Amino acid sequence: MISRIELTDFRNYSTAQLEFEAGPTLLVGSNGQGKTNLVEAINYLGTLGSHRASTVQALIRQGSDFSIIRAMLRVEDRTNLVEIQLNRSGPNKARVNGNEVRTRELPRYSSSIVFAPEDLSLIRGEPSSRRRFLDELLTLRNPRFSSVFADYDRVLRQRNSLLKSSRGRIPSGGESTLEIWDEKLISLGTEIILARIALIEQLQPEISAAYLAVAGSAHSVRLEPQLSLLADDPDGEATALPGFAVFSPAEVESRFAGRLAELRKSELERGVTLVGPHRDDLLIELNGMPARGYSSHGESWSLALSLRLSSARLLKTESRIGDPILILDDVFAELDERRRERLSESISDFEQILVTAAVARDVPKSLAARKISIEAGTILNPPATEAGD
Repeated sequence: MISRIELTDFRNYSTAQLEFEAGPTLLVGSNGQGKTNLVEAINYLGTLGSHRASTVQALIRQGSDFSIIRAMLRVEDRTNLVEIQLNRSGPNKARVNGNEVRTRELPRYSSSIVFAPEDLSLIRGEPSSRRRFLDELLTLRNPRFSSVFADYDRVLRQRNSLLKSSRGRIPSGGESTLEIWDEKLISLGTEIILARIALIEQLQPEISAAYLAVAGSAHSVRLEPQLSLLADDPDGEATALPGFAVFSPAEVESRFAGRLAELRKSELERGVTLVGPHRDDLLIELNGMPARGYSSHGESWSLALSLRLSSARLLKTESRIGDPILILDDVFAELDERRRERLSESISDFEQILVTAAVARDVPKSLAARKISIEAGTILNPPATEAGD
């Protein structure tokens, strides 16, 4: 859990400090005042990303060259001081207990799951939203994957650059270079594909129970990986993998290599890699129909919340750094009263819950006992600390 956070030049905060306790905390304030910015900073420590912004620059206060997030994280009787400096130019810097570490190591010390209005894109949005959901969860479960994803993105960019510069054909001597990038792409891509398949299979038994907890009615919810390496048409949807068919690493590598060979001419003509985990998707079905395009607004919301709740349950079961911090960012305004109460009940066993809301009465009383008001980047009524703290 997080016991204290300090911000410097983060979003609309010039400086801010707030202490937290176990259990629920409600951050309340009108839209645009900074309550979401506060939980966004907390979540950044565990995911190295934002649920609202795609670039670090958006997180740095206007007119500043960098911002700093500093947090005290507690696991049982151990406490770690974790810091990250986000730079407008140049690499970010991180420290743990005063010692410099690689930024990608920070998720080893912090774990959080965010429920937010943006989560509707998990159901109704593009495949990239669902890939990001899977990859963030993989990294939370095993921080080593942050390096795997970074390496895959680097190889993909290099390979695409070579394809674009070839202008439809490989120049003399270029074939061997492309083959080198092929090998790296296949090796890293295979690891990602197999990890995602295993993760989706583990989420499957959790998702129906989570949907029942949120929506209050039993429905058939099914998750299935969709793989571009199984698709006949590289411009069409990735093909579902029925029944979680078991592939060995060697089988995935063989299929991957075969598809790259088949698509070589098309890739050279278009200057882009047409197969790999960067083009895969997650199929979500409700009562036998694809949720994307068929589910109602209420069903889509319940599915999105169920995905996040299933993720939190997995982390809660296996995490070595304690329960993930549950962050409910402006969620309750989107839910009717019955769904609000059911969601509140379904998360009551988590160690720490942070809730943001524009109107306090939208939040169930069980989550609103400890309330903190925020206005224009200022924490108006932080809880008093005991003497000597």
